Amino acid sequence: MEKLKLLAMIKNNPNAIIYINNPTDEMKLLAVKNNGLTLKYIEDPTREMQKLAINNNGRAIQFVNNPTEDMMIKAINDSWVNLEYIKNPKDQLIKLALNQAGWAIKYVKNPSEKLQLLAVRKNYDSIKFIKEPCERAQEEAVKINYNALRYINSPTHNAELIAIQNNERAITFINDLDKNKMLEFLKANILVINYLLKELSKDELGQVLKESLSNEDIEEKYVRDFLNCSCIDKDSDIMPIDKIMFIYQYGSKKAKKIAVDEKLKML
Repeated sequence: MEKLKLLAMIKNNPNAIIYINNPTDEMKLLAVKNNGLTLKYIEDPTREMQKLAINNNGRAIQFVNNPTEDMMIKAINDSWVNLEYIKNPKDQLIKLALNQAGWAIKYVKNPSEKLQLLAVRKNYDSIKFIKEPCERAQEEAVKINYNALRYINSPTHNAELIAIQNNERAITFINDLDKNKMLEFLKANILVINYLLKELSKDELGQVLKESLSNEDIEEKYVRDFLNCSCIDKDSDIMPIDKIMFIYQYGSKKAKKIAVDEKLKML
């Protein structure tokens, strides 16, 4: 009768196993079956108990010494955060977690380039959990979202450039801006001028524009952004430039064609 009462009590509240002296295997099995985390309170659990516990709650993997591969896979399938509880996981398990969320990279020591790329492609901001992200991972992350740049302590120059091309606001995340960088970023995205008006002269801007707009391979977006940039205008006090005339004088055939199309849109 006492045994039946204890079993009923465990079924109703598995944590009751904590207060039972010398519980039987039947009691232990019942406890972990209904709450896998009670495995923590069971001494020398059998493989069956461990398996039942993980089947109920993948987090129970943290209380299993030398888990089987099936146990680890079950735990990761349950949730990527359970990667934290697996010592020296193989790449197969890491990939399984990363396919759920790139943030799982936080639980991987010295991740390979392949794993870093898998992480940032899943969640670009997972790069903040990579201590020294490789160049390819940096570039991939900022391609997806320029905001990734804010999470990289020492970004490569190419990563900075890609982020700027993606969005001019990326310049707010770049430290140690010198004149050469400013001019190069302007060549990549003319809208960066919105953040550099006080740093550059009209002549410096003009030189950048001549070089960029004379290029036959210039991107259409660059020309349209230049024409629509409100801080550059013939009536501007800071950067007085007649944009249509400037393209007529220095622009390539492609730039001139785009300018005509853009002008027609404004009519």
